[in-house]
Amino acid sequence: MVDAKVVADRLVETVERVVFGKRTVVRHTVVALIGGGHVLLEDVPGVGKTMLARALAKSLGGSSRRIQFTPDLLPADVTGVTLYEPATGAFRFRPGPVFCNVLLADEINRASPKTQSALLECMEEETVTVDGEAHQVARPFLVMATQNPVEFEGVYPLPESQLDRFMMRLHLGYPGREHERTLLRRDPAADPLAGIEPVVDLATVTECQQQVGQVHCDQRIDDYLLDLIEATRRDERVRLGASPRAALALSTAAKTLSLIDGRDYVRPDDVQELAPAVLAHRLSLHAAARGTSGGAEAIVRDLLARTPAP
Repeated sequence: MVDAKVVADRLVETVERVVFGKRTVVRHTVVALIGGGHVLLEDVPGVGKTMLARALAKSLGGSSRRIQFTPDLLPADVTGVTLYEPATGAFRFRPGPVFCNVLLADEINRASPKTQSALLECMEEETVTVDGEAHQVARPFLVMATQNPVEFEGVYPLPESQLDRFMMRLHLGYPGREHERTLLRRDPAADPLAGIEPVVDLATVTECQQQVGQVHCDQRIDDYLLDLIEATRRDERVRLGASPRAALALSTAAKTLSLIDGRDYVRPDDVQELAPAVLAHRLSLHAAARGTSGGAEAIVRDLLARTPAP
């Protein structure tokens, strides 16, 4: 049996060669990969969101594609299109870039909502339907989308239905001074990813994903998780609380974190560590709460502090 902890450690160590000082973010990204989820990387430009996604893609022994989302991008540019071939007199489906193992959707909120929605089906069902015919995407399949904060100009905020399909929203933040000094000393002509080679294969990742369902989650942990979900729905600062899909995502993420930590059971601190990343982007806040410091993540942490753990 594949040791998921060894696999995860290998991926994290490889990605950390080019993404300095962000071990927690890298680990949580690996949790999303092994947990069968998707990641939304939200931060200001230039802090390494694309580098993180590309490094993880290169660390896997599979295919990866990148889409630069722009206002003129069309849904067919994402999913693919059916074309008529005069030579054969037949229609043939030409797959789009979503047919890969790791899809980097760069600056996803610069495209129109119509184009953003082209990812909904493949993120949830791992299929793409074009002209009434369903096409299976590759497995494992991970969407890593980057976006600039919604306060920036020229962006289209992702709708709640699409945000709900991302297992986690992560923030890299600015690097520490010493790590930024290392960046300054790097040869600007050299490709930082040149030394990254695949360290695991797709079959290994798939086997790790299958092990997630074998991790034990005690009923008391389930109740704790559901208490937290229910608290988001009752809080007066929250207009729209966490969905049942959010509860499933948090449970799966907690099991995956336990697995890559070398355990076959979930602890309350697994839920506590991941709750802000899994829940915050799914909450819709009232106007008065949106202007408060920390936003939805601060509310999730506040609810964690007020929800008794087993």
